[in-house]
Amino acid sequence: MIPTITAFASSPDRGRGQARDMRVRWALEEVGQPYDVRLVSFSEMKQPAHLVLHPFGQIPTFEDGDLTLFESGAIVLHIAERHDGLLPGEAKARARAITWMFAALSTLEPPIVDLGMAMLFERDKSWYEARLPVLRDRVRVRLGELSVRLGDADWLDGAFSAGDLLMVTVLRRLNASGLLDEYPDISAYVARGEARPAFKRAFDAQLAVFTAASTGR
Repeated sequence: MIPTITAFASSPDRGRGQARDMRVRWALEEVGQPYDVRLVSFSEMKQPAHLVLHPFGQIPTFEDGDLTLFESGAIVLHIAERHDGLLPGEAKARARAITWMFAALSTLEPPIVDLGMAMLFERDKSWYEARLPVLRDRVRVRLGELSVRLGDADWLDGAFSAGDLLMVTVLRRLNASGLLDEYPDISAYVARGEARPAFKRAFDAQLAVFTAASTGR
C-alpha cells in the first residue's frame, strides 16, 4: 500500500520548499518509497475530516493503511525506522542521529520560527525595529554552537541521516534573513543537503503544486 500525505493546496511559502510536508516528501524520496499527496485548503484543514487526522488542524499528515500520524518529525522518524537509508544500523550511531532530529526541531527551530514570524507579520508594529536584533541574536547563538559542532564535517555525525534531513529543512527557513551568510560552513552544509537528488525531487514536487495553483491548472 502506498502511503498518503497531506500538503497545502496553496502553499504560503510560494513554492520555496519550506512547508513542513517538504520534510516528509524528502524522507520518502530518500528511501525510495512512493507516496500519494492529498492537497487541502486552509478551510479544509479546520474541518472535522482533517481534524481526525491532525487534532491541531495543520499539515502534514501521514496515512498508511490503518496508521495515521501527524507532526513532521514523528513522520520522518517513522519512515526512517522502517526503511534503510536514514538511520545508521549501529545502535549508538542510530541514537545519536535521533538526538539530532530532536535538536533540529526542539533547539534550532523555535528561535528560527520566532524570527521568521516577526519578519512576516510584525513589521508594522511599533516595537518591531527594537525586537528584531534580539531575535536575530538568539538565532546567532544557536548557529554559532552548531557551527562549532559541525566543524569541517559534511554531516552532523558521520553519514547523512534523518538528523541532517530535519536540520537542513529547519535551517532553510533562514534563507530570507541573510543569517546563513554569516556562517559559511553552515551555508555549505545546507547546500549539500539541497544538492541531494532526493531533495531535488521533493522540492520539484512541492513547487509543482504551487505552480499549478498560481496558474489555475
